Amino acid sequence: MSDDQKPKASLPPMRLHKFIAQAGLASRRTAERWIAAGRVRVNGVVMTKLGTTVDPRRDEVRVDGRVVELPSSQEVILLHKPRWCLTTVRDPRGRPTVMDYLQGLSTRVFPVGRLDWDASGALLLTNDGELANRLMHPRYGVPKVYRVEVQGVPTGDQLDAWRRGVRLKEGVTAPAEVEVVRRFATSTWLVVTLHQGWYRQIKRMGHALELPVLNIHRIAYGPIRLGRLPVGQWRRLSQQEVSRLRQVVMGALENRRVHNV
Repeated sequence: MSDDQKPKASLPPMRLHKFIAQAGLASRRTAERWIAAGRVRVNGVVMTKLGTTVDPRRDEVRVDGRVVELPSSQEVILLHKPRWCLTTVRDPRGRPTVMDYLQGLSTRVFPVGRLDWDASGALLLTNDGELANRLMHPRYGVPKVYRVEVQGVPTGDQLDAWRRGVRLKEGVTAPAEVEVVRRFATSTWLVVTLHQGWYRQIKRMGHALELPVLNIHRIAYGPIRLGRLPVGQWRRLSQQEVSRLRQVVMGALENRRVHNV
């Protein structure tokens, strides 16, 4: 048996959307959209049913005609995302994406979550769909830490409201940790820790509290800190760091179970 066959031989049948995610093409949610849109074939047959199960050892899966295979090894990358680029694999309008900064990386990876076009900092990318799904899923509440510059000087009431939760169109945000680290005449720098990832959440929270957000820089994703990694550069996470990521996910889930008892 060749090396590239070994991972498949040890895997049981799995849901089609999970198989696509494990192959590193997209998140489970995106894979579900591809299936529903008729972009996925199994053994030559278009599959649009979201409960379809495939056998990685025997079935041929294609997305848009391209064969999908599970990676022989898992890759997790930390990129110092610059401002003014999109957190996506490709952009139809030709704008810069984070993939433009992964020079020298031969493995296909995709971003774990999002950072806004004008935000910078720690961004994880991986071909491990299961890990990516758990890191992004709200049930696990993996903390993400940001340095945020807001216009003006926040009052105590505004900071308390940010910490308690802010009402947005999806509902009230989860409690956040907010610390003032530096004040200027016209702006203030905060360190904000979030345990969820709603669309443009920090900017919308600031807007709701009449604290326009001027800059967002993510300094940590779970236990992985950006450190001194230069802007636009990337590095592989060590096995120890990947293990710590997995432990944080499982620890967050266990804490939720304890609180819900």
